[in-house]
Amino acid sequence: MASNFRSYIWDPVLIVCQIVLMQCIYYSFLGLWLAGVDSLVHTSRSLDQIFNYETLGFATMQGRLSMMAFILNSLTCALGLWFFVRRGKQCLDFTVTVHFFHMIGCWIYNAHLPAALSWWLVNVACMALMAVIGEYLCMRTELRAIPVNSGPKSNL
Repeated sequence: MASNFRSYIWDPVLIVCQIVLMQCIYYSFLGLWLAGVDSLVHTSRSLDQIFNYETLGFATMQGRLSMMAFILNSLTCALGLWFFVRRGKQCLDFTVTVHFFHMIGCWIYNAHLPAALSWWLVNVACMALMAVIGEYLCMRTELRAIPVNSGPKSNL
């Protein structure tokens, strides 16, 4: 009488689908956050805002607003972890995977690894926020009380 609750069967198709879904959530919501920031400051939209590491900086207003969009995106992605991964133990894995693929995308786009300290600081902070908040939300759901039938008790 084995229970099927939280079955730990290796399912690579599910994992790959979740990785692709989290990448889609990451880039679509990052695009929305950046579009919102661009509408505030009336700047043009560009892929440089997502992939060019030089746009993230403390010196300019556009750089600071882009950093804010990345931070807000990590909160949105934490909700994505909660809705679609639903496992506290896997939140860090999916977070690192999403940001690793983003680093690879930035590497390809710029033809070299990001060299700006601000890019690394923002991405490490985003990874930490996304993993911790996603894990908190998932653990809250996992630890929710399971209702047990409280029928009449017998005095034995």
